[in-house]
Amino acid sequence: MQKIKDYSLYLVITEEYGNGRSALEIAASAIIGGIDIIQMREKNKSRPELIKLGKKLSRLCKNGGVTFIVNDDPSIAKEVDADGVHLGQEDIKKHSVGAARKVLGRDKTIGISTHSIETFRKACAEDVNYIAYGPVFPTEIKDNYAGTENVGKVVAMTKKPVFFIGGISPENVDSLLEKGARNISLIRAITQAGDVESAVKSFKKKMEIASPTPSKLDVGSQ
Repeated sequence: MQKIKDYSLYLVITEEYGNGRSALEIAASAIIGGIDIIQMREKNKSRPELIKLGKKLSRLCKNGGVTFIVNDDPSIAKEVDADGVHLGQEDIKKHSVGAARKVLGRDKTIGISTHSIETFRKACAEDVNYIAYGPVFPTEIKDNYAGTENVGKVVAMTKKPVFFIGGISPENVDSLLEKGARNISLIRAITQAGDVESAVKSFKKKMEIASPTPSKLDVGSQ
């Protein structure tokens, strides 16, 4: 399993926000830019399409030294040899964390989404490798957002990596880092960028400035 280090940048790829670019194009540019983790999140593709795309993304990420995560389905994650699976609050009703762990084994990464202090607290007790928290800012995708007032609180609640997500942009990411955020997850700020590689580099630079140990920004096997 690839260890997730602090100040990691996590890209969730959804082609519908890619301005006509494929998931592979977006991923390739993001890898050059220095992305640490890539998740395949395609809600409108069939299982065969997801497996075909997942295998290609898995190879691309392995060649680039990037952690590859599949959204929703641990069986697809296993079939495409992904590094792990990400489960939303609705997903765990179909695939519990325990069931996902049985499918993937101990050496794979499992992440879980949370949207409040209550769901975050429950996630802390689960057998997961990281926890996502958000949306921290208003987004076009979600009706509600968690806000940033509890950023420091949720970071202090667990030793597991916490990824903040939702409405994060170049304009507000600094305020998030100043509140104690160490890991950032992005969708539109990268996938809709005119220059994906440059957008990734810009966010990584901001995180490097915020990091007390800039030499340890990578996600590497340990």
